[in-house]
Amino acid sequence: MKTRYLHQKLMALLLATSLLPAVASASQTLTYSDHEPLGGMRTRFINDVFFPAIEKESQGRLKIDAHWGGELNTSYEALSKVSKGDVDMATVVPEYNADQLPLHQIFKSFPVGPTGAQQVAFFRHVYADVPAFPAELKKNNVVSVFLETGYPLAFFSSKTMPDLGKIKGGTWRSASFWHRDFLQNAGATPVTMPWGEPTYNALKTGAIDGMMLNVDSGYDLKAYQYAPNVLISKELWLGHLYILAMNEKTWDKLSPEDQAAIQRAAQTAYQSLGSEMDHSFNT
Repeated sequence: MKTRYLHQKLMALLLATSLLPAVASASQTLTYSDHEPLGGMRTRFINDVFFPAIEKESQGRLKIDAHWGGELNTSYEALSKVSKGDVDMATVVPEYNADQLPLHQIFKSFPVGPTGAQQVAFFRHVYADVPAFPAELKKNNVVSVFLETGYPLAFFSSKTMPDLGKIKGGTWRSASFWHRDFLQNAGATPVTMPWGEPTYNALKTGAIDGMMLNVDSGYDLKAYQYAPNVLISKELWLGHLYILAMNEKTWDKLSPEDQAAIQRAAQTAYQSLGSEMDHSFNT
């Protein structure tokens, strides 16, 4: 009897050992792409708060392979890349994809709006209460896993600009068609171009006189090197939404436990996003 018991115990131990590689292989690495460099408030928050929370909540099963500064795609390519599954996750900016995300353009039509934690809460309520917004993402084969927001509106000008009247006669860059209409009505020539090096070089060469955008993106681009004259007001709401989107098939293939882990990580990150935005804006 004792020999039989030891044999059964040994077999159970061998079976448990044989399962160890399967447990280890259950971990998954998700590829993430961002068009902005790592260093600004938004990208640091994603890298230092949200992504570690995903790994923690999933108990190490999910890891993020993050690529920054347009390494894998430009801002205009992000939706297409994540929609096709070329990357698992990417930050999608709706105004760069107005044809695919027409409903999302409405946010830019409001001249004033909430800031900080209230801005974060506003976008979360919209997605929770208006099914048309997540449905529009679903049409593009993506789901939102985290909603990031930008800072208030700013005007970066290469020329001295005591007031907005100096916009007249200049060439100004903006991504939103709402804001390009504003610039045109103000007497400027509005243009749009991919974010990053093309925009920076346009400022450097004088191809554009200024930019109308969220102030944090302007600083991330170092626009102040060639457009040092900046007008900004917290009361001027940009309505800028960064959607951290995941390919729908990638999401569906995750286990319910890992989906729940990402959702818990998002809840944790949302709790500190507003205060981090306020702190970074003031510093």
